[in-house]
Amino acid sequence: MEKEKLNADRIDAQNKTGSAVEEESPDNGMEESPDTAAGPGDEAADAVDTGGDNAIENDPAVLRELLVEQTKRADENYDRLIRLQADYDNFRRRTRQEKEEIYKYASERLITAMLPFLDNFDLALSAEGNTVESFKSGMEMIHKQLLDVLAGEGFAEIPAVGEQFDPTRHEAVQRAESTEHPDNTIVEEFRRGYFLNDKVIRASMVKVVKS
Repeated sequence: MEKEKLNADRIDAQNKTGSAVEEESPDNGMEESPDTAAGPGDEAADAVDTGGDNAIENDPAVLRELLVEQTKRADENYDRLIRLQADYDNFRRRTRQEKEEIYKYASERLITAMLPFLDNFDLALSAEGNTVESFKSGMEMIHKQLLDVLAGEGFAEIPAVGEQFDPTRHEAVQRAESTEHPDNTIVEEFRRGYFLNDKVIRASMVKVVKS
């Protein structure tokens, strides 16, 4: 009986010792995640990758290859720039020549249209035995022909006598009193004015009624 009692006391003491050990061990509830924990193997792998990149960047063969590639690209861009500059210079020269040609021969069509008047003048002046009436008739014909050609270029006379005075088209050089016409009526024209399309190229010199 005493032996059994001693064994029971020994077991009870061992159980109490185990409980005390568990109470003394703190449990913070934090466990190291296997995913976030960096082991020595991972650090070594990163060091190997970084060292490999640096080795490639500092490799003379790689640097020479990059230099050759960038030099080729720079040469291609320079050649393209030279060609563009040459094309632009040719365009400017061609445009300048065309403008000079336009200015130089701008009146060619009008001059060509007026050549028949010179022919008619030559015929009128060289004719013998013409009377005053026939000469006047020839001049009137030439005058009408000239007006027709100029009208084709947008040339037209400015209406004056009987019109109301317009300072944008008429130039009043004299005033007259009249009971037959209202104020600002043009009663006489001293020099004819002309339009070129919608632009006044010469104003009419007129006499205007002013009461």
